[in-house]
Amino acid sequence: METSLIEKAAHIMVTAHGDQKRKTNNAPYILHPMMVAFKLQELGFEPKVIAAALVHDVLEDTKFTAEQLEKELGKEVLELVLPLSEDKSLEWEDRKAKHVESIKNAPADAKAVSVTDKIHNLESLIAGHAEMGPEIWQKFNRGKEKKMWFENEMLKMYKSTWSHPLINKYEKLLRQAEALD
Repeated sequence: METSLIEKAAHIMVTAHGDQKRKTNNAPYILHPMMVAFKLQELGFEPKVIAAALVHDVLEDTKFTAEQLEKELGKEVLELVLPLSEDKSLEWEDRKAKHVESIKNAPADAKAVSVTDKIHNLESLIAGHAEMGPEIWQKFNRGKEKKMWFENEMLKMYKSTWSHPLINKYEKLLRQAEALD
């Protein structure tokens, strides 16, 4: 029996992320891409989108290469993951501005993975704030102000380039996060 695209992506995710931890709660990192994938699967997105969700951070946060990803999962999945991957060699502000542009010009399925990633990140941030209080903001490179600037830039871009109910969910969570001390 042939291994499914989603199973291959899950294997890559587990192998590539290894023992990495989430910064908001120190949980195993793989829980994050799994949650993003589950949310998209519940909404009925295609297997290539679920696979992209599972590996959406491997190019950015691991030694896994684009060539390896294309070989294992195909060009369609790679084309969804590439715009999601930030260039960490850039300064934070430049990297985030470039990321907004990358997602702006990305296909709708990549936007779906992106906004769902942002939704889960905000859910984790809000839960982390409930446990840690304002100390949670110290986990972010530039603190609350810049984090909220970036999230609002993403929201503006989503609203101007795409129409989907996920955007409303993202905006609601963003307003909750902005209200945190």
